[in-house]
Amino acid sequence: MIQKKICMLGGFGVGKTSLVSRFVHSIFSDTYLTTVGVKIEKKSVAIGDAQIDLMIWDIHGEDEFQKLQMSYLRGSSGYLLVADATRKSTLETVLMLHAKAKWAIGDVPAMLAINKTDLQSSWELDQPTMDQLKCPVVKTSAKTGVHVEDTFAALSRAMLGQPT
Repeated sequence: MIQKKICMLGGFGVGKTSLVSRFVHSIFSDTYLTTVGVKIEKKSVAIGDAQIDLMIWDIHGEDEFQKLQMSYLRGSSGYLLVADATRKSTLETVLMLHAKAKWAIGDVPAMLAINKTDLQSSWELDQPTMDQLKCPVVKTSAKTGVHVEDTFAALSRAMLGQPT
């Protein structure tokens, strides 16, 4: 059994916890509960012939009051950056967190999840800003489940050195 740690990084209220709940428990709740510190979830997935235990660290959102604790990143095999498609400012937060993570843990696989695709009429994001990250981008919806499983599978494959 292979064990891999994934960190969820993003601003306040972007849907990190909702993505984890959708992936691990197949549920979505409209009730907003802020993450304090870190919440750790576990899910086993099959990637090809490999069975992987994913340890998913759902880290509190970065904002003017809470900063990322770099110690949470130690031992990460990869991370998922999450931005809210309806708030352009969350993409700026992701750019900053991506730089912090690369400094703290080096060049491990990362992906950007543009979340809340079910609210496409309210989108504020632009492609040039997303391109600055230089990592794979996927459009997700924790509410509908669109591309959630695929995103975690692709990040798992990248952590195993397989094509995403």
